Amino acid sequence: MPYRYQKTLAGAKEALKAIVAKLPRVTLVEEDEGYLHYEFTSLLIRFVDDVEFVFDDETKTIHFRSASRTGYSDLGVNRRRMEEIRAFTEGRL
Repeated sequence: MPYRYQKTLAGAKEALKAIVAKLPRVTLVEEDEGYLHYEFTSLLIRFVDDVEFVFDDETKTIHFRSASRTGYSDLGVNRRRMEEIRAFTEGRL
């Protein structure tokens, strides 16, 4: 389910960037007006996960995708990460 926001597109994007920047082992690799792409690196084995956010200002929603680059299962890591970000964004977007 996408995240919802009330702020302007620019305000919501900056708020989300501030939240994600506080998470461990994250790098912003691409950004444009309505898009953010991050890489998250696991602590021990150094696997990289791609996380993308697409802002739809017409519906005030942020669609996201989080996926592992390698392996068959991430043991729920991506889902937990996105739910953690959702909890951090409550009332801040």
